[in-house]
Amino acid sequence: MSTEDSNPRNSYGEATSAATAADAGVSQQIRDIAEVPAVEVITTGAVHLMSAAAVKVGLADDPNAEDLKDLDEARKLITALAGLVTAAAPEIGSQHAGPLRDGLRSLQLAFREASLIPDAPGKGPGEKFTGPVN
Repeated sequence: MSTEDSNPRNSYGEATSAATAADAGVSQQIRDIAEVPAVEVITTGAVHLMSAAAVKVGLADDPNAEDLKDLDEARKLITALAGLVTAAAPEIGSQHAGPLRDGLRSLQLAFREASLIPDAPGKGPGEKFTGPVN
């Protein structure tokens, strides 16, 4: 296959309509992202971390929730969530940070309850960012 075959161009050396359409699609995605407020991007990311952590702690609304439990993975997700929420709180305001903090605290408590050997106060997932949770 020649380079001409792998880089579709017309006889004038211009990109074909497929390449132009792909560029237009990327441009539209960039414009779409640009219209989303930062607070929405931050809270969406936090909610994804929170949901994944809940499943890994064993809180999934599923008959196999216990099979999905993975406390090592949950610790990582909760710690990442705690870092995000703590860092973002001043930027997103208390109306958005408050519910995220509540969800984070619930996950930290659920993790403590699910652990066979509980962490020392202040040593649980995310507690280096939030302080001890009890």
